[in-house]
Amino acid sequence: MHSLLSYTTCGQEKIRVAVYVNKAALQFVGTIDDKKTHYKLSNEVRDAGFGIEPDELASIVRTHDSKGLESHGGLEGLARELSVSLKDGVVSSDIPLRQNIYGLNRYVEKPSKSLWMFVWDALHDLTLVILMVCAVISIGVGIPTEGWPKGMYDGVGILLCIFLVVLVTAISDYRQSLQFRDLDKEKKNIIVQVTRDGCRQKVSIYDLVAGDVVHLSIGDQVPADGVFISGHSLSVDESSLSGESEAVNVTQETPFLLAGTKVQDGSGKMLVASVGMRTEWGRLMVTLSEGGDDETPLQVKLNGVATIIGKIGLAFAVLTFLVLTGRFLVVKALQNRITVWSGSDALKLLNYFAIAVTILVVAVPEGLPLAVTLSLAFAMKKLMSDKALVRHLSACETMGSVSCICTDKTGTLTTNHMVVNKIWICQKTTEINSRGSEDVLNISLSEKVLNLLLQSIFQNTSSEVVRGKDLKKNIIGTPTETALMELGMLLGGDFNAYREEDNIVKVEPFNSNKKRMSVLVALPGSGGFQAFCKGASEIILKMCDKIVNADGEAIPLSEEQRKDITDVINNFACEALRTLCLAFKDIKGISSADSIPEDGYTLISVIGIKDPVRPGVREAVKTCLAAGITVRMVTGDNINTAKAIAKECGILTENGIAIEGSDFRNKSPQEMEEIIPKLQVMARSLPLDKHTLVTHLRNVTKEVVAVTGDGTNDAPALHEADIGLAMGIAGTEVAKENADVIVMDDNFSTIVNVARWGRSVYINIQKFVQFQLTVNVVALMLNFICACVSGSTPLTTVQMLWVNLIMDTLGALALATEPPHEGLMKRPPVGRDVKFITRIMWRNIVGQSIFQILVLLIFQLKGKQLLKLTGSDADSILKTFIFNSFVFCQVFNEINSRDMVKINVFRGIFDSWIFLIVIISTVAFQFIIVEFLGTFADTVPLSWELWLASILIGAASLIIAVVLKCIPVRESKLIVEHHDEKVKI
Repeated sequence: MHSLLSYTTCGQEKIRVAVYVNKAALQFVGTIDDKKTHYKLSNEVRDAGFGIEPDELASIVRTHDSKGLESHGGLEGLARELSVSLKDGVVSSDIPLRQNIYGLNRYVEKPSKSLWMFVWDALHDLTLVILMVCAVISIGVGIPTEGWPKGMYDGVGILLCIFLVVLVTAISDYRQSLQFRDLDKEKKNIIVQVTRDGCRQKVSIYDLVAGDVVHLSIGDQVPADGVFISGHSLSVDESSLSGESEAVNVTQETPFLLAGTKVQDGSGKMLVASVGMRTEWGRLMVTLSEGGDDETPLQVKLNGVATIIGKIGLAFAVLTFLVLTGRFLVVKALQNRITVWSGSDALKLLNYFAIAVTILVVAVPEGLPLAVTLSLAFAMKKLMSDKALVRHLSACETMGSVSCICTDKTGTLTTNHMVVNKIWICQKTTEINSRGSEDVLNISLSEKVLNLLLQSIFQNTSSEVVRGKDLKKNIIGTPTETALMELGMLLGGDFNAYREEDNIVKVEPFNSNKKRMSVLVALPGSGGFQAFCKGASEIILKMCDKIVNADGEAIPLSEEQRKDITDVINNFACEALRTLCLAFKDIKGISSADSIPEDGYTLISVIGIKDPVRPGVREAVKTCLAAGITVRMVTGDNINTAKAIAKECGILTENGIAIEGSDFRNKSPQEMEEIIPKLQVMARSLPLDKHTLVTHLRNVTKEVVAVTGDGTNDAPALHEADIGLAMGIAGTEVAKENADVIVMDDNFSTIVNVARWGRSVYINIQKFVQFQLTVNVVALMLNFICACVSGSTPLTTVQMLWVNLIMDTLGALALATEPPHEGLMKRPPVGRDVKFITRIMWRNIVGQSIFQILVLLIFQLKGKQLLKLTGSDADSILKTFIFNSFVFCQVFNEINSRDMVKINVFRGIFDSWIFLIVIISTVAFQFIIVEFLGTFADTVPLSWELWLASILIGAASLIIAVVLKCIPVRESKLIVEHHDEKVKI
């Protein structure tokens, strides 16, 4: 991860340097020659009906050439030359033509590695290269000494095994690279709102064309280079390109927008001028290839384990070679033949060296990092189909250890399908839950009050009413805005009529800090202004000193009335309604246009909006609690609304604490330490409050924290958390960019599913480590002891290479892709300080290894007597039997590793089809090797009795493993690892 962060920082620095060099070059050219480059309109562009060359258009925006824009008639002239209406957007039938002339909105990507490149990389493994050299020498020496074709069998057998290992490894890596590439494309596929054919619609960023009218709002990424059409308070963050932290205001005077920048404030519309490789960002991508080694903490950690085991293996390999060579030389000396050497002697020494190298190959657990990659890739693919896009591999690991989830309310715990349920206006509450209730409201309100209400709804909104392809009216905007707009339309209001009647001078968009939205409107003819404000009920009420009466007049707001309104707000909130207030203020004097006032407003109405709890959320919260995961709700809503929803979801319990953000941020560190363990709901919170809570949970209580967020201001908390979860529907691009996982359906149940898969990844890798370490210990000790005792090893080079394939690639494939089971969410999370290899694992590894070594050693030393083997082929049969028994011990060991604690290891085995295929394939290949490939594998066919005996020895190892699980082991307290820290082993 450190390498990835270093790469990212380095990449950003390269981009900034490239931008500065580019700008300097343009300025330099400008000082030498003031003459503009003259672009001649090509016949192709003219015949297509356009009036400007793609390169000229791109140059105007890229260089912020205001004079060039004016020479083409400004924005309207540019639109004419692009044959587009700024109101209706492009015509869909023209899109292929525009793509042909002005290009596709895609960047040049680094070509993916082919399968043969992965094969080539796998062949560069040092130990495999040494083995290949040994095989070639073995063939060269074997043919002269043992004749053709017998002399080549050992060498060819080794080469065939190496080929199989390389091919399986390369195919596995190639498949994972394709999968990660697909996921990477999905991450970059941003949905953009455009106007086409006169309709507002959503399209993929890849489908944008020159001439598109794009709608931008806070947190959006600018999808292409373009020119500002209209908007309010639009400012963009260009730091990704320029390195400048100051936001750039976009106006009619400075109308240029560049791809890759982020909207920091306001909203607006943009005319797309250039796309893809003609944008500033695209030009930089030509020289900068994105990518990097995204090694997860677990991969880094297991690479360290592999290195340690490799060193131990190297020591055993050297010792084995020295013991075998020493015995060989002693025998030659005793026979007085120390000076007499032949080709067969050289072949023996070469065979000893090959055995030593093979021991090293078997000892080096290349499968550990592979198991992590396979498990993560498998989990990512499954989560993608379950509506969760994993942006960082490490998130899969860390999510399995989460002990606390800080979740938003709106859209995550609730459906985000909002409707106005109640309205308080003119001292009366009206319920709007059935057809006809709006008529009652219309009748009870005077024309002046109704007009004020509709003005406050239609003027002070970031939503729009547009016609869809079916010509029906659709409301585009946030769920809250949509609910208000629907109310206005129910009351007979015409959105377009109200918007065209007055001129909006200034807009202050809603943000999480102010918790309100304000708009300043110039009144026609009078020279005065009117300000409208809406937002969090308590905040707007404090800004008001007057109230609208039944006649539509503003009268002073008494303390008694203020108390009554507060009671109305609380009553709405206790019914789990989101509450907000609408207010206005008349302003005289033109100087007032500079800013929107923050006090002296007249209260119009209190609105209660219903947002039902999502189905399945209560069960998901219950699952979290059973899994030892605390769920905390952090919301900007009223505390009574938050408490009502939290109780409905099962989050707020009798002993739990619900607190407002203002109270929380004023607590001392000691007070925070006391309340945070019991804190279950935080209402009216600011993004800074969420960040403070996350920081305290991680650093003081040492919890592993997952945080949900959707707004731009949530980015710090998402970044600070162990796992940042951005909302795919409601989330801004800034939030998504700072998150580890994007929850595509904004559903809390999906978050729980991510935690389940995270646990599965962690447990699966532990299973594989247990399996591989057992095979390592048995293979190393068996070969070394036999070399010391008898001067030969029971397993040949080819046989050990086959075992290496079983335990590395096939073992990783079998155990690392096991799907999660419900039992995973009935145990506590693994924590930050827990060692990866647990005491339970050591118990299983040591017990299983001792049994296998003892049994195989007994057969190595006394096998002929025990099996009643006689005849000239007795030694070959015994060696084959030991090899066969060793493989079946590993097959049953693999089955046993499916569960490190439970006795029933066959539970759910038929749900894991990959595991079944691997086991069946291993047994089938073992049968083929023993019965038909004896020439290369140095085996002989076995009788059915000996096959049965080998299977029974393997089954006995499984029984011993089950017995071992009955031995109690006291584990240290459970927990996990943050993705920026080292983990103990």
